[in-house]
Amino acid sequence: MASGDRIDYVFKVVLIGDSAVGKSQILSRFARDEFSLDSKATIGVEFQTRTVLIEHKSVKAQIWDTAGQERYRAVTSAYYRGALGAMLVYDITKRQTFEHIPRWLEELRGHADKNLVIMLIGNKTDLEDDRAVPMEDAKEFAQKEGLFFLETSALQAVNVEMAFLTVLTEIFNIINKKNLAADSNANNSVPSLEGKKILIPGPAQIIPAKKGMCCT
Repeated sequence: MASGDRIDYVFKVVLIGDSAVGKSQILSRFARDEFSLDSKATIGVEFQTRTVLIEHKSVKAQIWDTAGQERYRAVTSAYYRGALGAMLVYDITKRQTFEHIPRWLEELRGHADKNLVIMLIGNKTDLEDDRAVPMEDAKEFAQKEGLFFLETSALQAVNVEMAFLTVLTEIFNIINKKNLAADSNANNSVPSLEGKKILIPGPAQIIPAKKGMCCT
């Protein structure tokens, strides 16, 4: 997209989870379609952007990659504020990273907006032979907590695009519903739908969080 093109929305999304689960690689794959075998641990907070089209609107995704190391958590907590979406990442080959997810989720919900769209991501499906976290465990947790869920491979570029587009599309739909409600309240009458887009998400874009569905 040319730099002079109009941006209709800017959505802040944070990537959180333990160190070395592949957060930076997921971000790199989505933002630049790159993967580095020589990736180093994130220090503090970094972010990248990518602009996508949703319902003919230009949406700039501002993706924040937060360090997973314990010593940085107090610093990065401030960056949760203003986030509209979050990717909660664990490594399917390291059970401990999944067991830490409830703690990350609690911290996230303590600092972020109550309407935050959250995607649980089990990364590194390319290492299936070393799997330590059954998919059913993650599906059950996602269903209980009302999260979207996908398993991804940043290395093989599996489901990374889908994960981000699902979160961004859901944020977009929530904001548009709020705008329609605001218009209705302002007019104090049934709003005219003339000139308004009625959003009907396709099944490939939205995975109902309340049902705990997943894709692999």
